[in-house]
Amino acid sequence: MRFSIDARFRGPQHSANGGYSAGLTAAALGRPLGPAQVTLLTPPPLDTPLTVITDGESVRAGHDEVEVTRAVRHPALNRDVPSVSWAEALEASAAFPWRTHHPYPECFVCGTDRGPGDGLRIFPGPVSGRPLAAAPWTPDEAVVSDALVRPEIVWAALDCPSLFGWVCFHRWETPLLLGRFTAEIHRLPRLGEPCVSIGWFLERDGRKHHTGAALRTADGELLGLSRATWIALRPDHPVTAEAISAARR
Repeated sequence: MRFSIDARFRGPQHSANGGYSAGLTAAALGRPLGPAQVTLLTPPPLDTPLTVITDGESVRAGHDEVEVTRAVRHPALNRDVPSVSWAEALEASAAFPWRTHHPYPECFVCGTDRGPGDGLRIFPGPVSGRPLAAAPWTPDEAVVSDALVRPEIVWAALDCPSLFGWVCFHRWETPLLLGRFTAEIHRLPRLGEPCVSIGWFLERDGRKHHTGAALRTADGELLGLSRATWIALRPDHPVTAEAISAARR
């Protein structure tokens, strides 16, 4: 079995969005809706066939003897997660901190250079009076099959918002990349269904930043949730230079 990630689904300019990559790997495990935990061992390449190898209760995806992602089954996540109204999400998104000088402006999920029908354009900002980031999102025809959002797209939508649970309330010191991602989907959103994306910070352990995210309908129904570990990159990492260059434009 193989899969390849089209350049449309990039995060940083030269690698795939982490949540989208994790969703495809979870699907290879036979759990497109989770719960599954995916470790990203190196930035997933674009337009490169990745071979999937089943190894007991896990799957590995890679190329040329380079392991890129690994997925394992995971217990259900705690569903006791925050709720944010549609009005609160609209207000929060107006304060999206990377509206200008975005370090990853071409990101499929939160990139400001992506137009409607191209990227998801989920722009989380701080929720007034609460340590949460939130944004509205309405799925369009470009991300659905049979009027339902494709599972890997929901994984992507649960990715970036969790980062803003940190970014909206802390000084951005160095780029962070997704290192591990656990997600589960309770229901796939429908075409044109208004959704609210929510992210929050959990804890920091050195270079590791642990965050959470949830996707709800505008009426509050929980569609999916995730837990993420973001890794602060070292100054000499190539993605660091790329992000700093983009933020200075």
